[in-house]
Amino acid sequence: MYSFEQLKIFITVVETGSFSGAARKLKRAQSGVSQAISNLEIAINQDLFTRNKNVPTLTSSGKALLPVAYSILDQQNYFDQKVEALSKHYEHELIIAIDESLNHSGFVQIISILADEYPITSFEIISASTYDIESLVREGKAQVGIVYADGELKADMDFFLLGQARFLTIASPQHELAKLPVVQSSDLTSYRQCAHRSAEQKELWFSYSISAKVWYANTHQTLIDLVINGIGWALVPELAVKQHIKQGDVVVLPVTHEHDGWLTSVGCLISRSQAGGPVLDRLKLLLQKNVLAKDSWKSKGAITHS
Repeated sequence: MYSFEQLKIFITVVETGSFSGAARKLKRAQSGVSQAISNLEIAINQDLFTRNKNVPTLTSSGKALLPVAYSILDQQNYFDQKVEALSKHYEHELIIAIDESLNHSGFVQIISILADEYPITSFEIISASTYDIESLVREGKAQVGIVYADGELKADMDFFLLGQARFLTIASPQHELAKLPVVQSSDLTSYRQCAHRSAEQKELWFSYSISAKVWYANTHQTLIDLVINGIGWALVPELAVKQHIKQGDVVVLPVTHEHDGWLTSVGCLISRSQAGGPVLDRLKLLLQKNVLAKDSWKSKGAITHS
């Protein structure tokens, strides 16, 4: 029967490209690495590598089994983290990263509840763009990330949906687009766009730049400020721009393909690189019960075009 340790060595040989590289990374003797691979091949009755010129190259069986080995070790790691979490009393620190346009008073209400329940726990709230938050969670620099969900499964973190957010296409009341009774996609591409982009220069899949002339910002509030100052048009969260619409600072453009705005999912990422505990479990429960203000992520009101 094969072991988790053998699978780990198998993966390390692939990642380092040699038995010697795997031995250095794992701080083991090279002979021990070679023997572990041989024992694994015997246990599963499959050759994983060809060894021509002492360079290990994956066989067809090795290529087929590699993703399965990754999956097994991911699940083992997840199991170990759960065991560790169950043995802890509760965390002394919880780091939450939230998309800057979703960081509102409704979310703070959740934190205030946890402050009373876990007075010793220190909370850190980080505002960033969705893609930067995903990196923070993946790297273990935040236990929780609240983001716009792209629908892709994340093999290295847990995920659950929270609701939906509405995005609106806006411009200044003085902008040429604001004078049109109906705005086509071709109209938008003719004018400067203010587009959202993360620090890693990644754009949200539903609000990427389509115009030849673009100004970028990594916060939606900056996009709104650019629009107010007549720089161009932008697609921004209704929650963030609602007050500016009421004040007449911006208008919602009657875009033909977004009659009621663009709805996108909001979700929560949970790190697997750190063991959780009661505080994290309590936060997840509060989020899943949608303690946040209902109109924050589930706005269903009609859109009024100016």
